[in-house]
Amino acid sequence: MKQARTLLLAAATLVLAATAHAQEFVTVLTGGTSGVYYPMGVALSQIYGKAMPGAKTSAQVTKASAENLNLLQAGRGEIAFTLGDALNEAWKGNEEAGFKTPLKKLRTIAAIYPNYIQIVAAADSGIKTLADLKGKRVAVGAPKSGTELNARDIFKGAGMSYKDFAKVEYLPFGESVELMKNRQLDATLISAGLGVAAIRDLATSVKIVIVPIPADVVAKIGEAAYQPGTVPANTYNGQADAVATVAIQNFLVSHEGVSADAAYKMTKAIFEHLPELQAAHAAAKAIIRENAAKAPPAPLHAGAEKYYKEVGLIK
Repeated sequence: MKQARTLLLAAATLVLAATAHAQEFVTVLTGGTSGVYYPMGVALSQIYGKAMPGAKTSAQVTKASAENLNLLQAGRGEIAFTLGDALNEAWKGNEEAGFKTPLKKLRTIAAIYPNYIQIVAAADSGIKTLADLKGKRVAVGAPKSGTELNARDIFKGAGMSYKDFAKVEYLPFGESVELMKNRQLDATLISAGLGVAAIRDLATSVKIVIVPIPADVVAKIGEAAYQPGTVPANTYNGQADAVATVAIQNFLVSHEGVSADAAYKMTKAIFEHLPELQAAHAAAKAIIRENAAKAPPAPLHAGAEKYYKEVGLIK
């Protein structure tokens, strides 16, 4: 009897160990809570919770693109949001952009929606053009974030640098907006989907101006990831006219340590649950499956590739 009990206990222990070993984790790396990545990432983790029974899913607040890619390379997350230019720099290993070595474990899941560079100034600051930013107090995003990398490139394309400003603040969206409300900042550069909460919040408190970024400035950046774009009229309170700006593709990225089966399920779930992502943020309305496998800065994950072949997007 005692021997039988011992055998049963041993068998139960083996079953528990096997179950624990089989536990699948899907951590979605997002960005700051005042951006677009976070609400969309929360929705994505909920989608994965339903689509991948047994998986433990969660959304993690991060400093966005650069941090997300370094975390993936270290295996500390399964899927992440990133800007296309940051992904390109990570794959190459640009130390100035925050990548000490090439991050060759990264694998692309999908091209999603574009980010728009939105330079927002207080209407009473007198800022109407990029040149008007000279001598002003400007926030450029969290240090080494995708937004801050964008800021360096945009101002370089305009023949400017941080030295042209009276003060440079390295802050995430929410904090820069609070400083603008308190008149401690003249302008902030935000790289995000249209209708981002931080700018909506600011526009209800103070009168704002979206500063145009002309197409010739976009061309001078000399980086294929940057394309001319438009912030449509009435995207924000008091913004009566459409404004020329820069659009940059966002991507969802994983790493080679994630199984092909898990990556396949994650990719499939994105496109089978688009209405839920769109409910989380309007920026998701720009996610188009037909564009998802186009021009990935890092190779497609084998699991994502399987899905795109299945739906006829790649051969």
